[in-house]
Amino acid sequence: MRTAALSHLKKLFALFALLSVFNVFAAADLEVNTPGVNAIKASMQARHAQLVPFYNSGAVGIGMDGMVAICSAGAVPLAQRQTVNALVNAENADREALYSEIANANGHPEWHNEIRQTFAQRWIQYARPGWWILTERGWVQK
Repeated sequence: MRTAALSHLKKLFALFALLSVFNVFAAADLEVNTPGVNAIKASMQARHAQLVPFYNSGAVGIGMDGMVAICSAGAVPLAQRQTVNALVNAENADREALYSEIANANGHPEWHNEIRQTFAQRWIQYARPGWWILTERGWVQK
């Protein structure tokens, strides 16, 4: 009986520890402004206008992981495929850098993945109707 009670108590402590991590993360400032964050956002904003036609055509979509992906290479004329690949790679590099920069600015680099997931939800939420989203079922149009 005593062993079962100790085991249960250990599980409760583990649960409280886990919940306290989530509560601390909930206090993260996702809108933090640092020179690094501002530079990354500016780079992303400059690129966005170039990506919009590819989102609109269904060539590029938004993944559940907070990244951009090519969902239909056939929707991209052969002459533009190198361009769209470069745009997607640059966008994903900036997104990774943004998540890290925000985590670091909050003094918690270990929050990178949680910040990525929060932004992934935002990217999907703010995607325009008709854009493609990668879900657990595959690509679906919003």
